[in-house]
Amino acid sequence: MLSRLYRPAFGLLTDLYQVTMAYGHWRLGRADWQAVFHWSLRTLPFGGGFAIACGQDSALELLGLYRFEEADLEYLRGLTAPDGTVLFERAFVDYLGGLEVHCDIDAVLEGSVVFPREPLLRISGPLILCQLLETLLLNQLNFQTLIATKAARVCHLAAAGDPVLEMGLRRAQGIDGAITAARAAYVGGCAATSNLLAGRLLEIPVRGTQGHAWVMSFDDEIEAFRAFARVQPGNTTLLVDTYDSRYGIDNAIEVGRELAASGHRLQGIRLDSGDPLELSREARSKLDAAGLDETAIVVSGDLDEHRIAALRRAGAEIDAWGVGTRLVAGHRDAAVAGVFKLAAVRADRSQPFRPVIKISDQPEKGTDPGLLQVRRYHDAAGTIVGDAVYDFELGLPATVARGDVRRLMDSASGLPLRLAGVATEHDLLVPLVRDGEPVAPSPTLDELRQRVAEQIAALPAAARLLDHPRVPAVGLEPRLFEKRAELVRRRLDRDRVEA
Repeated sequence: MLSRLYRPAFGLLTDLYQVTMAYGHWRLGRADWQAVFHWSLRTLPFGGGFAIACGQDSALELLGLYRFEEADLEYLRGLTAPDGTVLFERAFVDYLGGLEVHCDIDAVLEGSVVFPREPLLRISGPLILCQLLETLLLNQLNFQTLIATKAARVCHLAAAGDPVLEMGLRRAQGIDGAITAARAAYVGGCAATSNLLAGRLLEIPVRGTQGHAWVMSFDDEIEAFRAFARVQPGNTTLLVDTYDSRYGIDNAIEVGRELAASGHRLQGIRLDSGDPLELSREARSKLDAAGLDETAIVVSGDLDEHRIAALRRAGAEIDAWGVGTRLVAGHRDAAVAGVFKLAAVRADRSQPFRPVIKISDQPEKGTDPGLLQVRRYHDAAGTIVGDAVYDFELGLPATVARGDVRRLMDSASGLPLRLAGVATEHDLLVPLVRDGEPVAPSPTLDELRQRVAEQIAALPAAARLLDHPRVPAVGLEPRLFEKRAELVRRRLDRDRVEA
């Protein structure tokens, strides 16, 4: 997708500090060290009970195009430090020019329901390469996860099956933001987009009606409606709020009757301002009385999951929803708290990995060490019970299980965690890339949409609440918990000695 918009080289799609660290590793002879990094979410966006992992396919597309062109290398050669010295020596820049992507990636399947403090992607390979890829991966994964999660909340939790149209192009964060938002919104559950470029590039259904400018360009509203019906008889949805919504509804009904007489149908009317609850009720009554019971009522205008849910609870007569700004901008969270952290290193393949951790006074900022995997548990009805994070080099021993109970440790409190009612289980992270080459087929967007729907249906009811949800439990396998605790103790003891 993005490769069809931009030049096909993405080596510079990174932060400067990634390259300065890479230079440091190169200077110290550590470029070929092996490393393991994990992507995870510290917290869930929108105060919700889940997130939808999204963007993996886009990230892998850019990974296949990752390289430095000669113009990129010349740019790097010209960078200087604050003291005026050359930032990178020429031999390092030449090294980047020959850098090849040899890494392994395992990740949760795109469109999966996920929770905080569990690895969602694991990349292993040369330390310098994994470091350089951090920003590119996070750029693709974090934003699309934010928007797919928002769309899932709007479409599956609030609209509950009503069609939702993504209409945010004009207020999206640039070209790329608009297209990736359209992709993620469709994956999350939106039925169509107004964005024609996204429609062409991604084969997403496109929908659109008319704007106020069309109506305002005519002397009379009904004249504008009739003209639009003449030129778009099979696509006549009329925007009725340019002057007065109630008169607009009446004018639309008149044109609807005329369309019916000519063998066509008024597809819908759109309410973009005023009180959508009362106006939709009035419109439905008038439309039905006029024999236009198949005409849909579409509402737009600063909608989000909370407003849609409130209107549905109040009994609004609305058939479809147009959601723009608050979807593509991820209102009320500007970003998802996705991070990419080092978990293990080794000098060469003949050595075992050395687990590493980050320690923080803020529990959510601490990390878990090792080569991590996630085991998901379901009950007999297929509902998600919870997840266990474990080091796959240690395995997930049978001692963790007691019949239908899984005994874990809460990573934040250190208290025992008990998952009861387990009937089935499977690992979430699956191979996507081996030695830089994709090993899994790319799913279609419609397949991803179906996966999202199935995953949300598997959530416990308490996790699907818009307000004050209960997040399914995520715990550490006890040996991993002890490994982390031991590393923390060693680090703190070392700091005390050095102090």
